[in-house]
Amino acid sequence: MMGQAMRFILVFIMILLFSGLSLAEELKIGLIPEQNVFKQFKRYEPVGKYLEKKTGMKIRFSVLPRYGNIIDRFNTEKMAGAFWGSFTGAIAIKKLGIEPLARPVNLDGSSTYRGYIFVHKYSVIDSVERMRNSVIAFVDKATTAGYVFPVAYLKENGVKDINSFFKEYYFTGSHDTAIYAVLNKEANVGCAKNTIFDSLARTDPRVKDDLVVLAKSPEVPSNALGLRRDLPPAIKKELKRALVEMDKDPEGVEILKEFGAIKFIETVERDYDPVFDIAQRAGIDLRNYRYANE
Repeated sequence: MMGQAMRFILVFIMILLFSGLSLAEELKIGLIPEQNVFKQFKRYEPVGKYLEKKTGMKIRFSVLPRYGNIIDRFNTEKMAGAFWGSFTGAIAIKKLGIEPLARPVNLDGSSTYRGYIFVHKYSVIDSVERMRNSVIAFVDKATTAGYVFPVAYLKENGVKDINSFFKEYYFTGSHDTAIYAVLNKEANVGCAKNTIFDSLARTDPRVKDDLVVLAKSPEVPSNALGLRRDLPPAIKKELKRALVEMDKDPEGVEILKEFGAIKFIETVERDYDPVFDIAQRAGIDLRNYRYANE
């Protein structure tokens, strides 16, 4: 108990001396809308309360309505960090100098995910050429699975301009909505991350039975907590320690089960190398990328 108390005191001293925060203020952490925003907040809230208890720091999550908002809102709302998607994380690293700390290990033992491009099983589409003049549902221009990988894949298969190749394309704003767009035949082709695809398949058999995956991306890191580099080292150290040690604490294990993960593992910038590569293949300059859904 004394050791933990001393740790809290040291963290608070660092907060006061180096970040200008008072003990009553919070660390604001952004969350991307990979699912319905209410589901997203409900999933992360117990993790936030656990971090508060283990570090003594107040945590407040801000669920963003759009992926593309996270970079702008990160600056305007003076966020301390965010649970970045793989692509927003890559942008944040290159554009903002964000330092990744930790990411979850999924229940299947993976700490990465893939992008899927899929169609309905009754569709005649079985290749890129057969997608011509169809309707494709992307997720957001600031997602690897929901836009950047599909654009890279299409380019490598001869599609130079999605505007003239497709009859229509639109952005759903979340991976689950893109999946249901194809399932409900509102779009001919869809794009989403496999973790959301597989999660929905466990509760809705139609996802597994009625959708066919045509292409898969290389593995990229799952949503990782990344913080501003100018935060005091003690703050980053404490948050990282609390996350990576959750699986060694009975209370942490229960929260991980609720969250849908086995544990958190350390994450570093080089883990994003596959994302940097996919962006390059898509013709995207991360430092100057316009990520609004236009």
